[in-house]
Amino acid sequence: MSSPLQPVRRALISVSDKTGLLAFARGLERHGVSLISTGGTARALAAGGIAVTEVSAVTGFPEMLDGRLKTLHPAIHGGLLARRDRSDHLEALEKHGIATIDLLVSNLYPFAETAASGANPEECIEMIDIGGPALIRAAAKNHDAVAVVTDPSQYDGVLAEMDGHQGAIGKEMRRALAREAFARTAAYDAAIAEWLGAADGILFPPTFVLAAERAEVLRYGENPHQKAAFYRTGKPLSGVASARQFQGKELSYNNYVDADAAFALVAELPHPAVVIVKHTNPCGAAVGRTSLEAWEKALACDQTSAFGGIVALNSPLDEATADAISRIFVEVIITPEIAAAAAERLKAKSALRLLVTGGLPESRASPEFRSLSGGLLVQERDFLAPESESLKTVTRRAPSAAERRDLLFAATIAKHVKSNAIVLARGGATVGIGAGQMSRVDAVTIAAMKAAAAGHAAGLERSPAEGSVLASDAFFPFADGIEAAAAAGVTAVIEPGGSRRDEEVIAAADKAGIAMVFTGTRHFRH
Repeated sequence: MSSPLQPVRRALISVSDKTGLLAFARGLERHGVSLISTGGTARALAAGGIAVTEVSAVTGFPEMLDGRLKTLHPAIHGGLLARRDRSDHLEALEKHGIATIDLLVSNLYPFAETAASGANPEECIEMIDIGGPALIRAAAKNHDAVAVVTDPSQYDGVLAEMDGHQGAIGKEMRRALAREAFARTAAYDAAIAEWLGAADGILFPPTFVLAAERAEVLRYGENPHQKAAFYRTGKPLSGVASARQFQGKELSYNNYVDADAAFALVAELPHPAVVIVKHTNPCGAAVGRTSLEAWEKALACDQTSAFGGIVALNSPLDEATADAISRIFVEVIITPEIAAAAAERLKAKSALRLLVTGGLPESRASPEFRSLSGGLLVQERDFLAPESESLKTVTRRAPSAAERRDLLFAATIAKHVKSNAIVLARGGATVGIGAGQMSRVDAVTIAAMKAAAAGHAAGLERSPAEGSVLASDAFFPFADGIEAAAAAGVTAVIEPGGSRRDEEVIAAADKAGIAMVFTGTRHFRH
């Protein structure tokens, strides 16, 4: 095998992103490295006063086919792939007049950026790099002898390594660079496959590829004994993954999960709206004439659970709302925009994590993933929301216009509550939520209990559940759920329907004078 330290005598540079190129090339020059390069890169180096040999002079062939063919030649790939510990490899190079290449510097055409910009298909196709991935894979395969640099962020580290070893690069760094190189070419191909599939409307391809870039190693995962990291998929979507953090400690694993859940829900509500989430479940949600009113209504649902929760808005955060939120402890505020006065107001809350996204997430924009032991589940996001025209009244009494508005609001919230899910709402605000129960009647009981507790804490004579409407994420399998709702004072119910006992459930609603509508669509959330 070759030496742990490999001197760099000859380098091939072919880059699309020329950030830091000249400074890096001068560093290589300082170590006596001879440089060869392709057209655009060679011109940039020469313009910077750096001695460089064109690849065409090495191969004996000009660049062809509008630059599609430049480096795919034995004189280049032989120099990268030849094993230095094999005499037959070295004899073959000598026989054919091929010199070894010890360092490859190559980054790829900006395919993902071009596709994301809305460029037409022909422009995107031309950004599919062929020579670059072939070079990178060849150099990475032979990392025992060749170092491969695939990003400008690696330049300083490579020069520091060479400075410390008289122009050589150690085995540990070569291997680390190779790992990153293969990851980059894999991500590049994944982006192309995803783009082609999306263009053809392929939702679930036979081979699903997913690439993500590590953005942060987290202190720990869901619990302190679990390791975790945050990765970005590279899609320029508004949300927690792309948010600018104005202040506060670094986000935890649970902060990311909860903030994403809160922001996804608030994006589906009319403006202005506020959602408070705890452990991925909403514990308060409301719409109002102002963000401040929405906040006050959402908080009234469950002030106890709101402590230490995540607050999401779908309208710019103003100073008055920021001041009101700051009166209790919350972990995170996530908002599309923020007024300067509001940001200033929140500075005193040094532990508060403030995220500003610049926009709202798109419910159809990306699929949802869930890992299994040895597998991956992929599904569309649940973007369906009930519409007034699609509701089917199944009881003798139809809901009033006010009840219908609250039913649609409650049903939207129920989509985002862990199943079994029950949401009680009145006046555009949740008043009680029963989440994650194994029995649906228990979910009703808990929602009513939470509403009564909130009313008692607020000094109300009657529970806010009285006169409220109820949304259920799935059908009632028995009449007991409706009977519990009636006992709590619910006046109208929205549910999918479809149970074998629908007639019994409807009869219980009629007996209690409850208006009930069916949507025909279940919204389980596990």
